[in-house]
Amino acid sequence: MSTPFASTAPYYARYRPPYPREFHTLLADRFALDGSQTVLDLGAGPGTLSLPLAPLADHVYAVDPEPAMLAEGARLAEERGFTNISWLRGDDTAVTRLCLPRIDLCVIGRAFHRMDRGRVPADLDEVLAPRGGVAVVTSLHRPGDPRPAWLTVVEEVRDRFTGPGARPADEGADWDDLVERLAKSPLSRVETHRWDQPVRHTVDEVIGFQLSLPATSPAVLGERMTAFGTQLRRALLDHDPRGTYDRTLRIGAAVATRPRR
Repeated sequence: MSTPFASTAPYYARYRPPYPREFHTLLADRFALDGSQTVLDLGAGPGTLSLPLAPLADHVYAVDPEPAMLAEGARLAEERGFTNISWLRGDDTAVTRLCLPRIDLCVIGRAFHRMDRGRVPADLDEVLAPRGGVAVVTSLHRPGDPRPAWLTVVEEVRDRFTGPGARPADEGADWDDLVERLAKSPLSRVETHRWDQPVRHTVDEVIGFQLSLPATSPAVLGERMTAFGTQLRRALLDHDPRGTYDRTLRIGAAVATRPRR
């Protein structure tokens, strides 16, 4: 059975901003990635993390419950000439049943806010190599954070099509809980990092990003998708005719390993 992300896959791959370069540098340094490691990308989507990590690893296992996401990731991997990624259907409940080799590094992106944060670290403890660890990276949003006015324009148009109850979940609101759960897990040695990531979107990129969200996916919008894009384009250009829309993403990463003995 497909997930709400099925129809979003091509938009997710093309229009979601990549994670900052600093995160990949952190992983390469922290886990001494030299092309000999085995990496698990849990909740991989279309390979947002798997694809950049493929050149740094011996093999990457990209696991996601949505076949359309895996197919999009496999297409991109073939396009880029990566042959060391296995695209596996599964979710966070299947970590110990996938018959994986020992994992040197598990990465989890924004999908972590939909996972069982109590069980996943414990399950990962069973598959990680002795010096292995997990790195979770996500956007951080906190009440009172400044936000650009054009995002309100997007919300107004979106609400006309889906209603305010369909607004995307705040992925970063439970950051403190995430860190606390990791600290109470077998992977209790936790370090956190934060970066500000400036992003500039075109009108097409703003529209494409909205189509990458389950709440405004092509499947949800159906025959109204063209009208949604047209109205959003008009509203954004009325707001700022220059056609570029800036924001700063706050990105947080938590790296968890077993305590030193």
